[in-house]
Amino acid sequence: QLQLVESGGGLVQPGGSLRLSCKASGFTLDYFAIGWFRQAPGKEREGVSCISNSGDSTDYRNSVKGRFTISRDNAKNTVYLQMNSLKPEDTAVYYCAAVSAWATPIQRMCSERVASHWGQGTQVTVSS
Repeated sequence: QLQLVESGGGLVQPGGSLRLSCKASGFTLDYFAIGWFRQAPGKEREGVSCISNSGDSTDYRNSVKGRFTISRDNAKNTVYLQMNSLKPEDTAVYYCAAVSAWATPIQRMCSERVASHWGQGTQVTVSS
């Protein structure tokens, strides 16, 4: 069974940091691009950051550039999202998703939410 499981969410004060993890089981991530997406209450799901299967190419939405870093460890079948300088507007449920590396450019994966597998999400709350 193909699964993506997110972890690392929680409550953090503004300016704080969190590291999210996305662990795959039932398949190897070597051939998949991975994206992090988020959805706040009453808003559409949006792409946050995406990374190619090799890790050579990344994409970020403008509002997180310079604060968030996506990375992957294919040996551990895991993708990470390091989030620094968190703001209240980063509060959302964060999801990771996967799509075949040859299906679409990662920029399109992020902008159009193109994915074949989704995790269940992890809540991130930024509040004082």
